[in-house]
Amino acid sequence: MQTHADPCSQPSLMHPDQAIVKLLEQVKPITDSEVVTLPQALGRVLAEDLASHIDLPPFDNSAMDGYAFNFADLSAGTPLKLIGQSFAGHPFKGECLKGACIRIMTGAPVPNGYDTVQMQEKVSADGEQITIEAPKELGANVRRRAEELTSGTKVLTTGTLIGAAEMGVLATIGVSQLRVKRIVKVAFFSTGDELRPVGSELGPGQIYDSNRYSIQGLLSRANIEWIDLGVIEDDKEAIRQAFKTASECADMVLTSGGVSVGDADYTKQILDEEGQITFWKLAIKPGKPFAFGHLGDAIFCGLPGNPVSSMVTFYKLVWPLLNKIQGLAQVKPVTLKATLKGEIRKFPGRVEYQRAILSYNAEGEAEVEVTGGQGSGMLTSMTLANCFIILAQDCDGLSDGSQVTVEPFNSVLC
Repeated sequence: MQTHADPCSQPSLMHPDQAIVKLLEQVKPITDSEVVTLPQALGRVLAEDLASHIDLPPFDNSAMDGYAFNFADLSAGTPLKLIGQSFAGHPFKGECLKGACIRIMTGAPVPNGYDTVQMQEKVSADGEQITIEAPKELGANVRRRAEELTSGTKVLTTGTLIGAAEMGVLATIGVSQLRVKRIVKVAFFSTGDELRPVGSELGPGQIYDSNRYSIQGLLSRANIEWIDLGVIEDDKEAIRQAFKTASECADMVLTSGGVSVGDADYTKQILDEEGQITFWKLAIKPGKPFAFGHLGDAIFCGLPGNPVSSMVTFYKLVWPLLNKIQGLAQVKPVTLKATLKGEIRKFPGRVEYQRAILSYNAEGEAEVEVTGGQGSGMLTSMTLANCFIILAQDCDGLSDGSQVTVEPFNSVLC
């Protein structure tokens, strides 16, 4: 491959990995919290450590349908006498006699005096005479009290995102209410007289305002309360008021467009006047212009205006910030190696996130190919893709059959 410089790259461009470290240093998690009921807790972030007040399981119980007995009674080699039964919610209340057994169902209590359960498929029954067949093992198929956890054990810690499994665990230990972080609020809007609402007719030089809908979708995936302030006309005072309104009602203000060097609009001017904003040039493609800072008590993130650039910079930069604001741990994206199908042209200078389709061939080997055109305005590339091919900053192109690093989309972008 011939080596050429990226015409949009400059030595001063910041690597995206360096950028996210600097961004995270300037963001603090929220401390406000509220108490919610268990059904309301899905998707919320835990604001307290939670310990179990019961043993789990709370009693010895059967792992399957079968017969419970004392393992030592099998040494006689004679059938056991059936003397009762134990069902879930209806335990056996009689005396556990020597040389006897009870019918037992999955989850039902194993009574004191019996220590083993044999599955019903390996038992011969002749009236009340029960013969236990091989294999025979002391304690088989019995889930012991507290084998999962004992009372007082910490189950979930502060900063845990409550998902389906966590909901089930909390219900299992009897938690009906819990304290969670309050929901983070993000206000966003678009600026530009060229933007028209979807469903209207386009005039000369006009385009539909798509970025607000992509941002809305991304924020919804992030369990964020979003506040859509619409399209703001290219009027200095209208834009100033929009920033004021957004910063007063949200934890983060998010915009797309108007942050490039040389933009002939009011956005950058008002940001400089109303906040403490830094305009960054990042070594990332698609993307490059990015603004970050504070508007009053709110964090401000200004994304590039091109649709794909806006989504990629949200995913790589804004998403980690939102995780930290919510008090969630930073999770490094999962990557894997795949064989490239076709060639990729690239200039050195920026880390590229090319939209691609990951699949597996008949031998089970990972293969990947780009979706086609990779222009930052081609939003359809995001709908076709299920992953990014990550190309290093110094990469100058790849040939067919090369091994590449692939980052599958997570639920935020799906």
